[in-house]
Amino acid sequence: MTTPRVFIIRHGETAWSLSGQHTGRTDIPLTANGERRMRATGRALVGPDRLIVPQNLAHIYVSPRKRAQRTLELLGLGCQDPPPWGAHGDVLAPAEGVETKAAIEVCEAVREWEYGDYEGITSKEIAEQRREEGKGEWEIWRDGCPGGETPAEITARLDGLIASIRKDFHAHAIGKPKGSVQEPYDVLIVAHGHILRALAARWVGKSIAENPSLILEAGGVGTLSYEHHQLGEPAILLGGAFMSDVVESAEGPEKR
Repeated sequence: MTTPRVFIIRHGETAWSLSGQHTGRTDIPLTANGERRMRATGRALVGPDRLIVPQNLAHIYVSPRKRAQRTLELLGLGCQDPPPWGAHGDVLAPAEGVETKAAIEVCEAVREWEYGDYEGITSKEIAEQRREEGKGEWEIWRDGCPGGETPAEITARLDGLIASIRKDFHAHAIGKPKGSVQEPYDVLIVAHGHILRALAARWVGKSIAENPSLILEAGGVGTLSYEHHQLGEPAILLGGAFMSDVVESAEGPEKR
């Protein structure tokens, strides 16, 4: 049975992801090492027999920030249309036969959390600053950011995106026999650490104020999907046998 997926990818390494500085609106590039790692990620995870099958992609959402856009350029997805922003560098050539018709949408809903007064400083510096001000411990999932966004605001923009993904790209395919769905159904989102962790929580209906204890490293890839081939049973996919379709097509249906 067909079960659509949402692949979430955090942008590659930057100088501030290394230093732990909160990076929202600040538009800094990937490091050279970050670019190398994203090329390697593309080669490892993108292809007809890999985790991300380009021909199954229905839509690609990418943050307005250059670090996320550059990450997308380095994945080798074989997008038919050029990036709407104009490439920030050399685009990784796809492997032979790799191609997707998915449209690329620069999406404000997946921009990073607005850190406000905490932009560009580390969690340690925030804690020190709050002690000096006589304030208690800070928890972004509960408190939001002074001068920035609240958890309620983050929830509102993510919930709208989730509803659109399910309606526009997943509803037509979920639960249908494999091979019977002609239109692509998977979605790819390339964005940032805090917003993608919040997205994963909201995907399964959890309040982000409860602190979604999830980790997504720079350049990391996660998968959101469903249980029991049901749109009403969203789930976080911890691991999947993503090459099973290739094995079945090579060896025929499994005998029981």
